Amino acid sequence: MEAYVNLKKMGRNVLLAICDCDLLGRTLRQGKIVFHVKDEFYNGGKVSIEEAVGMIENSTIVNLVGKNCVEKAISQGYVHPEAVLQINGVPHAQIVKL
Repeated sequence: MEAYVNLKKMGRNVLLAICDCDLLGRTLRQGKIVFHVKDEFYNGGKVSIEEAVGMIENSTIVNLVGKNCVEKAISQGYVHPEAVLQINGVPHAQIVKL
């Protein structure tokens, strides 16, 4: 299983964006929430879900969207299950390391 990842260094922060492959380019809507899974934000290349979640260790800000990557991040202890937001049934999580 693969995911799209995009890793960017922004000053002292390392921003990692991960999304399940089937979500790239989609717009998720629920109530007032409109969430764009933009190609330019998430698409830095495809890697395995395991490799994508492994990149969290060296990142300071992480944005995850999709069942596969969010569940893997939960199973690896990076995301607490109660911190996951569902947008039209699609899991979304963010990690900020201070």
